[in-house]
Formats: sequence, C-alpha cells, structure tokens
Amino acid sequence: MPNVVVSPEVSIAYETFGDPEDPPVLLVMGFGAQMLAWHEDFCRALADRGRCVIRYDNRDCGLSTKFDEHPVDMGKFIATVSSGDIPAALAMVPYRLRDMADDGLGLLTALGIECAHVVGASMGGMIAQTMALSSPERVLTLTSMMSSTGESEYGQSSPEAQAALFTPKPADREGYVAAAEKELVWGSKRYGDVAALRELAAASYDRSYYPAGIGRQLGAMILSGSRADALRELRVPTLVIHGLDDTLITPSGGKRTAELVPGAELLLIPDMGHDRPRELWPELIDAVVSHTG
Repeated sequence: MPNVVVSPEVSIAYETFGDPEDPPVLLVMGFGAQMLAWHEDFCRALADRGRCVIRYDNRDCGLSTKFDEHPVDMGKFIATVSSGDIPAALAMVPYRLRDMADDGLGLLTALGIECAHVVGASMGGMIAQTMALSSPERVLTLTSMMSSTGESEYGQSSPEAQAALFTPKPADREGYVAAAEKELVWGSKRYGDVAALRELAAASYDRSYYPAGIGRQLGAMILSGSRADALRELRVPTLVIHGLDDTLITPSGGKRTAELVPGAELLLIPDMGHDRPRELWPELIDAVVSHTG
C-alpha cells in the first residue's frame, strides 16, 4: 500500500479502489482501527457503484506515522481527565482531532483531489465532521456514521461497552485475536460475527500491532471538545447513519448530530450496532451512493 507525506511531520498510508475519474469518497476510520476495518469487499462494492474509494490509516495507527516520542499512559490520562485537571491532560496529548482532520485533507491534496465526499465512522465521524467544519469548500458531502458531537451527554457508552473498550488486549497474537470476541458487546445483536471479528483482529495484528497509539488518539478525541455550536452553522449536505443496537456510541449521538446540522438526513438502522455487518452492506452502500450522487 502506498504512503504519502501530508505534512512535515506526518505520512499517511492509503489505498484506492475504482476509477480515479469517478467521484472521490474518502473513508475515515475510528479509534484504534486500521483502514482494514473498512473491509476490502465493502470498498470494492462501493467502487462498483461508480465511486473512487479511498481508505487510509489515521496517524498513530496502521502504517501511518507513529508519535512514539509522546508516550501517553491511557490509565493516567483518564484519571487526570476524570479529576478535572484539563490543563494537565492537554499537556499529555500531542495533537487533536483538527490535526487528524488535516491529515485526511492533506491526503486529498497529495492525491490531487480538490474536494471529496467524506464518510467517517465512530471517531472517524468526528474527524469527518471536523474536516467539514474546518474546510467546507473541500467536502462535497458529509456522512457521519455511528458517531457523535463531542457533547458528553449524548452517545454515552454502556458500562459493558466502555469496559470492553478500555480493557487492554493481550500482547500475544493468539490472545489478541481471541479477545476480539469482546467486541460483540457493541455489535449487531442479530448479525454479530465472531469469525469476522477474529479475522480482522488477526489481519490487523499481523499488519501493525501498535497499542501505544491508542492513548494519543483517545486524548485527541476527548480533548477536542464539543462541536455543537459549529455544527449548527454547517452548510455541507449531511447524512447521519446510526445503528439502533449500538452500545459504544448510543443512538442519541447520531440523533443529536442530525438535530444540530441544518437539513441533515438521519438514517437509523435496525439490527446494526457499532459495526457494519455484511448483511447490511447493501443498505449502507445504497445510502452512501444516494447521498453522494
């Protein structure tokens, strides 16, 4: 997979699918997940519908730039935020969501793409929102999937989902792959697929096992604050997609996003959790193709 420099300190690994002459769709992945979480078959199916699809690794993940010189102890960071010492928490984290949004925009620039349709999932939805807010002239449409607004009272995780998210995974490959089963807690109740979770975990581990980046990405997400006021002024055509089974970012996060963005369309999907089950790909792809048409 190619890798391009998008700023003096960051290079981004990416992959494209489809005809470069088709409308570009930039897929932005979420917290701690590599571009592989946008399944290759999903990307190809979207490309087959007449879109040039671009998926990439966020900074501190996959094969993109790692910020090893800024170690963050996730437990200490969470304790600091919980105590209310925000200045100390800010000092721990070297970047924010705006920097991650600039990475995505920088990738488009490096590829010679002036503007694109942007689709973000989970933290990727927050990054996609930030792209649209900071550079609306470069975002043709925004699709915010299984995400929220940065307001703490919306999209709150269930205790079980939060515990699964923050429990460190085993460092050995076998244990890491086996631990993927815990993600069923926030997945589709109907279409939860342990084999698919383990397959992704194995591929991710083999490609780039890098738990050190998680603390920095978490800090960027938490410390970037609320986007509520800015979203009220957003004039980019917006589609909000949220699964009704989602317990990691509960549906109130998506509902609130659609409520704030003028003219936003809200698509609530039964039998979808904080995942994209293969059985629901036709509905998701139809929605994205329609919105980006």
